[in-house]
Amino acid sequence: MQHPDRDLIALGVRQPWAELILRGLKTIEIRSSVTKVRGPVYLYSSKKLAEISPAKDAISKFSLDEEKLDRGLLVGTVEIVGCRASKKKDAAASCVPGEYLKGKNSWLLENPVRLEKPLKVRFLPYGIWFYPFKRRRKNVRKKT
Repeated sequence: MQHPDRDLIALGVRQPWAELILRGLKTIEIRSSVTKVRGPVYLYSSKKLAEISPAKDAISKFSLDEEKLDRGLLVGTVEIVGCRASKKKDAAASCVPGEYLKGKNSWLLENPVRLEKPLKVRFLPYGIWFYPFKRRRKNVRKKT
């Protein structure tokens, strides 16, 4: 039985991207925001499929069965090792055409590990990042 790490944050990624990350084929995650997060994070495959045409192209190119892709579950872990402005040369590693990269950020991924069995989360995502096994801490602001 797998013992989940309650303190490990999860990154929500739509399919087929989560599967391609686990297979080591997608080593760059494209986001509109930057991240300072480094190190291992859970990979949560969102309930919805990615709706952009490159996602459909990737399903075909890599012979994925859309119906068998895990959704709404923690599927593995991956390490975020860096973040920088996206470049056209990131197209292959991100599995999207270069025109999708303009003005975006490349999150550099390494060491994907698939869980033996996908895990249900205790708490549902509330954004890109979430803690799947503990409640989010409330931001407490000090009055000045």
